[in-house]
Parts: sequence; C-alpha cells; structure tokens
Amino acid sequence: MAFYGILKNTVLYPEGRAAPGQAGWICDHLLALRRDLAAQIENDRRPNSLILGSWNIRHFDGGRPRLRESFHYIAEIIDHFDICAVQEVKDIESVAQLVKLLGPNWDFFINDSSGKGRGNHERMAFLYNRNKVSFRNLIGELVFPHDALPGGEQVGRTPFFASFQAGWFKFTLCSAHIVYEEVAGRPLRRDEIRAVAELLADRAKEDDEVHIFLGDMNIDTTDDEEFQILEEAGYIVPLFGATNLGGDKHYDQITFTGPQRKARLLRHGAFDWRSSVFRPDQQEAFETTAIAIREGRDRGQPYADWAGYYPDWCTHEMSDHLPVWIEIEVDYSDEYLEKIAEAQPVD
Repeated sequence: MAFYGILKNTVLYPEGRAAPGQAGWICDHLLALRRDLAAQIENDRRPNSLILGSWNIRHFDGGRPRLRESFHYIAEIIDHFDICAVQEVKDIESVAQLVKLLGPNWDFFINDSSGKGRGNHERMAFLYNRNKVSFRNLIGELVFPHDALPGGEQVGRTPFFASFQAGWFKFTLCSAHIVYEEVAGRPLRRDEIRAVAELLADRAKEDDEVHIFLGDMNIDTTDDEEFQILEEAGYIVPLFGATNLGGDKHYDQITFTGPQRKARLLRHGAFDWRSSVFRPDQQEAFETTAIAIREGRDRGQPYADWAGYYPDWCTHEMSDHLPVWIEIEVDYSDEYLEKIAEAQPVD
C-alpha cells in the first residue's frame, strides 16, 4: 500500500484543502483517484492474479521538476499494479523517490542510459511489489544479431528485460520505447518491433516460458503494419484503445508470446487519470502554481494563454500517455491436483 504518512509534514505540505500542494487537497484527490482505480481495476480482480502495468511517464523526471503531489498520484496508480514497466526515465533519484512513496515492500531496477541521439538519454525501469512478485535473478538488455536491423544497428533505445515469478507463473518482461521518427537509411519503427518480437518469440520457445513484450511502441492504429507484425508473429495482443491523451493513437501495448497454457489473460485496460487529478475544471486552481514554477525557472511572465497551455502543462505533471494493464491468472493449483488425481488407478 502506498505510503501516506509524509502528508502530515506541514513543512512540505501546508495545512488546508483549497489549493494545490496543501495536504487536504492532495488527500482529496488521492481519494478520488483510489475510487476510480478501484472501479476500473481492483473491484473485479480475481484472487491470486497478477496485475501487470506499463506506463510511459513523460520525461521522468528530467524536464521541469514535477510537483510533490504529482509523485503521490503516480505512486497511487502504480500501487494498483503488482509490477510496472516504466519508459522514458530521465532521473534515477526520481524513481527512488517514487518507490519510497510506494512503501518498503516495493523494489526497482533501472537500465543504463541509451545515450544521446535516437536514445534521447532515456532509461527504463521495472517497479515491483515484493509481496506479489519475486525477481528470478535474470536481468539485462537485448543485444541483436548483426543482421537483425538495417545497417547492423541496435535498437535506438535498448530494450530492457528481467525475469520474475508470481504464484505458479514464471515470465520474462521486455520493456521497449520504440523509435518514433522515420529516418531514411536507419532502422524504422517496424524494423525495431519486428526485431524485438522475433527475438523474444525464439527465446520463449527455447525456454518454454512466457515472454511479455510491452511499452511505448509508437503504433498509430491497429491497422498499421507495426501492429500486424505482432499478430503475425503469434503474439496475444489485447486491444487497449487509444493511449495518448488526444485519444487517437495506440502507442502503448502489452503483448505476450510463449506457451498459451502458461498465460491466461483475464482482463485488460487503460487507466485515464484525468477524471481524478489535474482535471480540466482545475485550470484556475493551478495557475498560481504554474506561474511560480515558471518564474523560478526562467523569470518568465504569467502565461498569455494559460487555458490553452494547461492541458500540456498537466502532461509534465503526470504524462502524455495513459498507463495500460493486464490481469493474468497465476494460480494453477486446481488443474495440477486434477491431473494427479486423474492419473491414479481406480479401485
């Protein structure tokens, strides 16, 4: 369960509930967020299942530093998953700050920076609840054969993988942030997706284990070639709908390949936080805060069109992507016992 005790610190969180940053304001919005998360994810959850999430959190946290309250809201969402892959990590300390809010039962891994250029100095992270998921001591970055991509290149942002177990379910996660720009002579979006998908499918077959390919794949629509590559490679590809805030791009995916008897998809969805926090009707409430941030950073003047800029400003507090999640069955005890019973001689 996410950690809330710090909200009693009146130095960090002034008393009151009428304005952003105040303890009561944050608590009220956490309660709203918890109600929405319960309705969409928690209330219909089966016992002994796994909730696996993926979220591209915009420039986390390498652009304008986020407000303290934003960290609480992000933590609350991730706390409703058992494990979450995060893309677009820019600052390791910000992930540590987030995990501290999640509580002592949470842990995390972060990969190396992908460097400048196509890598955009990004990292990826896995955050997981040790009470629900155990790490199986296998972690690394995908390295491709020389001929896997045009020009013998590697993927722009190196995919990050790690192996875990929840109940009976053993699985390997591979998180990716696929290149967006289409540059002639360089590996394109479809090249990167195909290379990752084929490599993971081969490994899943060799290991007889489910491999989950997830993250920001920058797929525009389900009619795109990139989406078809996943289906043609034999992946289970749930339909999450649009995951950008504009509601027209299917950027984020959680797909999996491997023995189907070991991966039983129960539910899936995308969580829209905008009805709970940083709502459109709160534009005026955040204006003073936004101006203070701007003046502290570049001595800028008040926003000429705050109403027009507010939606984009919110994406720097939360994200310009919605988190996606799946629920997978992880308890096969009944089936296992039935097989033993069926094998016994009849008296």
